[in-house]
Amino acid sequence: MRELYTMDEKPRLLDQMREQIRLRHYSIRTERVYCEWVRRFIRFHRYRHPLEMGAAEVEAFLSDLAVRRHVSASTQNQALAALLFLYQQVFKADLPWLGEIVRAKKPVRLPVVLSVVEVQQVLSHLDGELWLAASLLYGSGMRLMEVMRLRVKDVDFVRREILIRDGKGMKDRVTVLPQRVIEPLKRHLAVVRAMHQAELQGGHGDVYLPFALERKYPQAPWDWAWQYVFPASGVSRDPRSGKMRRHHLDEKRVQRAFKAAVKAVGITKLATPHTLRHSFATHLLESGQDIRTVQELLGHTDVKTTMFYTHVLNRGGLGVLSPLDR
Repeated sequence: MRELYTMDEKPRLLDQMREQIRLRHYSIRTERVYCEWVRRFIRFHRYRHPLEMGAAEVEAFLSDLAVRRHVSASTQNQALAALLFLYQQVFKADLPWLGEIVRAKKPVRLPVVLSVVEVQQVLSHLDGELWLAASLLYGSGMRLMEVMRLRVKDVDFVRREILIRDGKGMKDRVTVLPQRVIEPLKRHLAVVRAMHQAELQGGHGDVYLPFALERKYPQAPWDWAWQYVFPASGVSRDPRSGKMRRHHLDEKRVQRAFKAAVKAVGITKLATPHTLRHSFATHLLESGQDIRTVQELLGHTDVKTTMFYTHVLNRGGLGVLSPLDR
């Protein structure tokens, strides 16, 4: 695709977009997704500059996504969020039509939940670091990327808890460290530390630090405490700094292994690694844990989000006895 043109020798449009995204400490994933939606929007309108377009063009693009491409409401809203960011944060445009754009209504769906037996069966088909990562997903209720980005310093074996930094919504929280994974996790970290020591001797072994911490603590990237609990098998280039470093484990490895395990067990539910988080919450509520505690462990801002799991508790039709069974 041709590079987006400049206006009056200003930085290129996507460079301006990236600058504003990084200024607000958005994740690299959000940066990539937002820039891609802006590219698609401009391509759709035959490379017209966004400042030359308005509400009609935005709505035409969103309608095409829904009608011709059959995308979901969440995908359509994601595209709208990217375009609103472009006009509001990059162009600083105070346009009256921005508030008139209607967001697609997302359907209310119940989460997929595995039973305790199903979780045990799936975990039995995993091994090594993939079993450990999946066990943490189910045993602590963490999100997949929270497990992937977990640092050594945030695992407290004494208090049996995990500190999750900069979770969804840039919030920190504490969740439980399952007793069952403590010994396997210690053995795993021993292997990771030996690998880290070997890299240090070779003049490498640094890791990415967020929010300019690398400038505040120049030696921290080489410190064992800041290393990833689940490092990648090899080094790769940092997309923002360009440095060659060992990143965290690719989440797609966990996703593929989990999908294969679900298939091997014969489970027909559309389960993903995130299903383990739903199962964690549901099984805690089934065991009698109070909903406020579950809310804190999951990091939900509103308890209404946590109450959603009460609809999938294992009580057979929401706890109602069918008249046919009387």
